[in-house]
Amino acid sequence: MDDDSPKARWERRTEVPLAVASLVYLASYAIQVLARGLPDDLRDLCLAVLLLAWALFAVDYAVRWRLSGQRLRFVRTHWLDTLVLILPLLRPLRVVRVYEAVQRRHGRPRLVLHARVIVYAGLSTVLLGFAGALAVYQQERGAPDATMRTFGDAVWWTCSTLATVGYGDIAPVTPLGRLIAVGMMAIGLALLGAVTGTFASWLLQVFSREDDEWPPGR
Repeated sequence: MDDDSPKARWERRTEVPLAVASLVYLASYAIQVLARGLPDDLRDLCLAVLLLAWALFAVDYAVRWRLSGQRLRFVRTHWLDTLVLILPLLRPLRVVRVYEAVQRRHGRPRLVLHARVIVYAGLSTVLLGFAGALAVYQQERGAPDATMRTFGDAVWWTCSTLATVGYGDIAPVTPLGRLIAVGMMAIGLALLGAVTGTFASWLLQVFSREDDEWPPGR
């Protein structure tokens, strides 16, 4: 894609505002889940913020779809953006696009690019973990036979799930909670693979450069 295309210019201009909207969306959702006894006016305000942020995501998706000129092909080739539009809490998953850009890059990638992917993946893991803990806690609290009784329990479960450890001391019991758990497992594997793959690629390049610089015959 041409870096000077209308679609590329739009993405550059909206990157920061959409990132802020994502954080606002997550903060509003967290207030709704964690704040008990929230006044109706404040609850309505949080809901309005959630809808407004989602509307911004929808406008961004529609504009990029229109500028791409791909019509239905845009939905197929940008399946991750489509998924994020349906489930806004998954917006940090767009880090996968950065990782794919590194994998497709020709020549010798710069260390800065590799480090950026690792940092983005780490931040995405934190944001997705927090969002996942909120979502599963919302479903599990108050459920019969639930082992996840506090938000701290939800955070512990999220950490063990994303790390692919799965101690089993805390587990969701509701159908939707278990569905969220499946998604968290898949996300954990994907982000772990992105970080380890990028780091391994950088190490191979470092060793390859050292071999090229080593004097012949030694």
